[in-house]
Amino acid sequence: MAMIGLVILWLIGVLISVGSAAFWIWMLIDCLTKESSEGNDKIVWALVIVFTHCLGALIYYIVRRPERIRTLGA
Repeated sequence: MAMIGLVILWLIGVLISVGSAAFWIWMLIDCLTKESSEGNDKIVWALVIVFTHCLGALIYYIVRRPERIRTLGA
């Protein structure tokens, strides 16, 4: 019974890991393809996402992405 619990916990961990990696890649691609090249915004956000991984991607998603969509429409 304990073995089944460990397998379930392992599967949950794998799903969370794969999901967070996919989210990180999505935000990095979004930043690199849709962020305006004016100033250093694109470079700074890309470095934030790369070096802080999921936390940086989450910050980009919550803070910058809605602002960019509102401003540029993309």
